[in-house]
Amino acid sequence: MSSTFPLIDMLSEGLWSALVVFLRVAAALATLPGLGEQVISARVRIVIALLLTAVVAPAVALQIDLPAPSFNSFLLALATETLVGLFLGITLRLFIMAMQTAGAMAAQATSLSQLLGQSGLDPLPALGHILTFAALALMMITGFHVKAAAFLVLSYDIMPPLQFPTPSDVAEAGRQQISESFSLAFRLAAPFVILSVLYNLTLGVINKAMPQLMVAFVGAPVITFGAIALLLISAPIMLAAWLHAFESFLAAPFR
Repeated sequence: MSSTFPLIDMLSEGLWSALVVFLRVAAALATLPGLGEQVISARVRIVIALLLTAVVAPAVALQIDLPAPSFNSFLLALATETLVGLFLGITLRLFIMAMQTAGAMAAQATSLSQLLGQSGLDPLPALGHILTFAALALMMITGFHVKAAAFLVLSYDIMPPLQFPTPSDVAEAGRQQISESFSLAFRLAAPFVILSVLYNLTLGVINKAMPQLMVAFVGAPVITFGAIALLLISAPIMLAAWLHAFESFLAAPFR
């Protein structure tokens, strides 16, 4: 075995397989929702990546065919597994972005987009923060760490190790996931958009009937209270629909 990196030569077959799995897991964890959030320290994320590797590596050890450990093989694994891991993490991150988009649309439709609009890591309105953190909390309490490990195990059937993903397949999968992300965001924000349309139609009728009435002063408290009341009613339904779409993708990704 010819190699310029003696440390790689000393790796046993099990450690070499675990290293390849770790490269994919660590890259995915950089963009993974919940487990890879920026509020989690880098040390904790490294520990999470090691723990996920300890779960995923034995499950895929028999189904992956790896070359002998060498410096060239390590560079190939570093390039391919990092790209695949980032792609996998981004596809799951799109579901969180769908909830953020839905919150921004709901706040804009109900004239609440300026309320606490710049708080937190992401510049989101208050409705967006509420829905996003509720989605993250719901995702974690329903066992996302187990589902993430199963998703990573399943990814080796879709994207074999040490192989660059086909650009056309990645582009098509990315286009499909982005399209579904925006479609999900529109569906989740639909009640607030409908409320906004009804509100503006009502104000238009009132303004036509009584031009001397300052409808803006009357309508502002109504739309604010209506948006908060609608959020109280529709948030459980929105979160349930979002979780169903998220778990459906985890069970059958890119299908």
